Amino acid sequence: MSTAMLLTMVLCFALTISVAVSIGLAAILGIQISNVNMLISVKEMFSSINKFPLAAIPFFILAGNIMETGGISRRLVDFAKSIVGGIQGGLPMTCVLTCMIFAAVSGSSVATTFAIGAILIPALIKHGYPRTYAAALQATSAELGVIIPPSIPMILYGVSAEISIGELFIAGFGPGILIGSALMLFVWAYCKYKGWGKKDGDGRLSFLQATYQASWALMMPVIILGGIYGGIFTPTEASAVAVFYALLVGVVIYREIKVKDLYTILRKSVISSAVIMFIIANAGLFAFLLTRAGVPDAIGQWLEAVLQSPEWFLFGVNVALFLIGMFIETSAAIIVLAPILAPVAVHFGIDPVHFGLVMVVNLALGMITPPFGVNLFAACTVARISLDRIIKDLVPFVLVVLACLMVITYVPTLSLSLRDLVYR
Repeated sequence: MSTAMLLTMVLCFALTISVAVSIGLAAILGIQISNVNMLISVKEMFSSINKFPLAAIPFFILAGNIMETGGISRRLVDFAKSIVGGIQGGLPMTCVLTCMIFAAVSGSSVATTFAIGAILIPALIKHGYPRTYAAALQATSAELGVIIPPSIPMILYGVSAEISIGELFIAGFGPGILIGSALMLFVWAYCKYKGWGKKDGDGRLSFLQATYQASWALMMPVIILGGIYGGIFTPTEASAVAVFYALLVGVVIYREIKVKDLYTILRKSVISSAVIMFIIANAGLFAFLLTRAGVPDAIGQWLEAVLQSPEWFLFGVNVALFLIGMFIETSAAIIVLAPILAPVAVHFGIDPVHFGLVMVVNLALGMITPPFGVNLFAACTVARISLDRIIKDLVPFVLVVLACLMVITYVPTLSLSLRDLVYR
């Protein structure tokens, strides 16, 4: 049964059928083969999304779309540019830094790509950067949206592996800062080598002026993250607070959101949320059938027999996840694989929170690797170019993130030291 399900899913992917539908069709086939009552599909799909932490997903998506429309994103860009925009290569560094700040609220890499890319991709092109480089940079920088907390994939991993979402969030700061810093250092050195960005400081606001204009926007991550770690509200409740605050700032303070804009914002958010929830529902049914067939136990026993040390286990998992992430959407991959791999990681003595960060960072790479990288499609849409044109500029960014992934994998204190300080 499990073999037929996996082959069906792969075949559907090859036929370019959407991820959610592919997983759902494979699950339905599994039900038919195993002679399970079809009503179980409704029950399992509902159970998969009937979880309180998942309520954070539509709220964080909505908050990101409100920030994009309400002028918050633009002010964050001006603030980041006032810090690093004055040096050669400062504009690409501004892109990375802004995505890091925006990630501390949105939780979504696609929302980050559109919100920041709509401002910075045209600015990069105007300053003489190749259009392909601008799109590749934005797609890669937006990946930080799911690594720096709050993060939708971290919520999904926490629910799937039954791990504290708060611990995952605070553990994400170390890897997020590492990747962001490495990308900023790389783009600075690359621009020096290419001779790009000598006039990136043109039109830059002073630090005090930019800080004053962005003060309300900068308070957003402080309120959200401070509320979570201060025990004032849960990560799920924080998502609703983020929506309320973004709406307050965009409508009342900045006054850039009009009543007519609300329909577009809500419609975009509902569509994005529905897509993710549909994937979660189908992946939940798929995972239930695999578990019923004993696949997780079989895989766990095989991994224990073949990869007999934690180091080799992590290496093998990284290779597998990198390949899987190229073809399967991050949310679906986490929901299907986390219940299978997390117990094996614990058996090898690997902290499940550390393993969660390895999974999230690795699968986030799938967002910037062909053929199904969602960030690539979003960035190419903003830059108005085809996907194949940015591959050459994308490769160095992927290598930088891969190098960071190796550090995150084999230096667990990077992820766990802050967690241990707060929770232990």
